[in-house]
Amino acid sequence: MAGFLSHVENVNNAVNGFVWGLPMLILLVGCGILMTCLTKFFQISHFKHWIRNTVGGIFMDKHITAHTEKEDTQISQFQSLCTALAATIGTGNIAGVAAAIAAGGPGAIFWMWVVAFFGMMTNFSENVLGIYYRRRNEKNEWCGGAMYYLRDGLGGKAGFQQVGSILAVLFSVFCVLASFGIGNMGQINSIAVNMESAFSVPPLATGLVLMLLAGLVIVGGLKRIAAVTERLVPFMAIIYVIGALVVCFVNIGQVGNIFASIFKGAFGMRAVGGGIVGSGVAMAVQWGMKRGVFSNEAGLGSSVMVHSSSNVREPVIQGMWGIFEVFADTMIVCTITAFSILSSGLVDLETGAVISDQVSTALVAQAFSTVFGKLGSAFIAVAILFFAFSTVLGWSQYGSKGFEYLFGRKRVKFYQVIFVVFIVIGATMDLTLAWDLSDTFNGMMAIPNLIGVIALSGTVMKITRNYVERKLLGKDVKPMLSADDEIQKVHEKEIVTEAS
Repeated sequence: MAGFLSHVENVNNAVNGFVWGLPMLILLVGCGILMTCLTKFFQISHFKHWIRNTVGGIFMDKHITAHTEKEDTQISQFQSLCTALAATIGTGNIAGVAAAIAAGGPGAIFWMWVVAFFGMMTNFSENVLGIYYRRRNEKNEWCGGAMYYLRDGLGGKAGFQQVGSILAVLFSVFCVLASFGIGNMGQINSIAVNMESAFSVPPLATGLVLMLLAGLVIVGGLKRIAAVTERLVPFMAIIYVIGALVVCFVNIGQVGNIFASIFKGAFGMRAVGGGIVGSGVAMAVQWGMKRGVFSNEAGLGSSVMVHSSSNVREPVIQGMWGIFEVFADTMIVCTITAFSILSSGLVDLETGAVISDQVSTALVAQAFSTVFGKLGSAFIAVAILFFAFSTVLGWSQYGSKGFEYLFGRKRVKFYQVIFVVFIVIGATMDLTLAWDLSDTFNGMMAIPNLIGVIALSGTVMKITRNYVERKLLGKDVKPMLSADDEIQKVHEKEIVTEAS
């Protein structure tokens, strides 16, 4: 058995080396660059517009936060964002940032920003395609995601029907497998370890309590998950950001040195950790890109499965929520985490070397402890609890959608029950290999998804141009709302009815 597991580990390491290696990271960023160019730098050229129509309109536009009727199966735009952020804002925003700095130096943060800048348009494109190709299932729920735009979008092109269908199945399989590891056991294990370390809570007790809480939410379906995450996500993000900002403000005098260290490390103006300059830059680039992608998941095709359930009609509107999702996750949460670490004296800002002997979440906890004392570790343990548990809720929906595509809506409850049971397993087992495998499956989701996004990049460009002409330039052109003629007609009638 040990020999078999060793063989599995070797094979997985080889596959993982490609999936999360430099070629794949270049492909992920390249896709973002392509979509940025095709949409004429939408994230910059229409910055005020997408801010106003996303977070800026939460308290002003009733359509953004409007809850649908109880018997309806769709969710509001804000709920879809919170559910997606629940899955993306996780341990990667704490442990991932610390790992990037430890391995790539402060310069890794610059490359994390670069990935996020272009990742905004990758996420935008996924959401646009998700809304445009989504369908209703037998329970009248919206179903969208990479599997649908691969099957109906790529598969709709001459000679690509079979290719699109195969890639859709592969994406769904990888999604389901990843949901049990990176979206469940890995997150729960992080919670259990931190709760035991900070509060001496036995892992089994943590697992049983979280299994009960998750079961009450997950088995209730998307509507219940969305209802919980729209309250949990803003709360956890605001509390964590406030705590991190306090650390930064206490060390406000270091801001100039932090920026200098980030840019010097990013471009090799000095060696990272005292090593060779060229090697330091390579590590900064690779770790910054890797942790950036891992944190915001742009290009993996995950969050689009929740965004597609929104009550929005305009694909570009939900695309703009995708831009904000990446912006909030990386540009705000990850950046503040990085600044709290770099301002706390735990990293030599001249050489980029980590002075502390702590790693991962412990490094962030130590940074908080420089200001909050012993409460710092407790604060991070609680933050990990909220962040990781919300990730479990979000990923349960991703896995459900992948499972539904493969086996049908009626069997989803079976998946949900198994998913909840695995929470206890995650809390009580050593999951090193399981985590590595799920990390690989998570990355493998990106391959079929990116093929779909790049193949349908022209469609994204046309839909975006159509929206800009109608909404921003005031031209009288027919809207592009859905690839399905019946859904297109229904949406057009609804728009006319609302206008009158």
